[in-house]
Amino acid sequence: MCRLIVSLVAVTLLISPAFAQSRGKVSKAPDSSQQTEDKKKAKAAAEKAYKDALHSIPEQKPTDPWAKMR
Repeated sequence: MCRLIVSLVAVTLLISPAFAQSRGKVSKAPDSSQQTEDKKKAKAAAEKAYKDALHSIPEQKPTDPWAKMR
């Protein structure tokens, strides 16, 4: 009887971390399908502003760190 109780406790201790990890993944639902129109418009505006900012950065000339050493 004592062996049975000890083995059940050991199995429970080994299984509990795996159960805790899988529990978190199941409870999360994807929220991308539930976005409102305002959130979609704000996200599109932020993406457009980001792309415009990237295009406004001037091209850099390649630098030669050893130019003065030659």
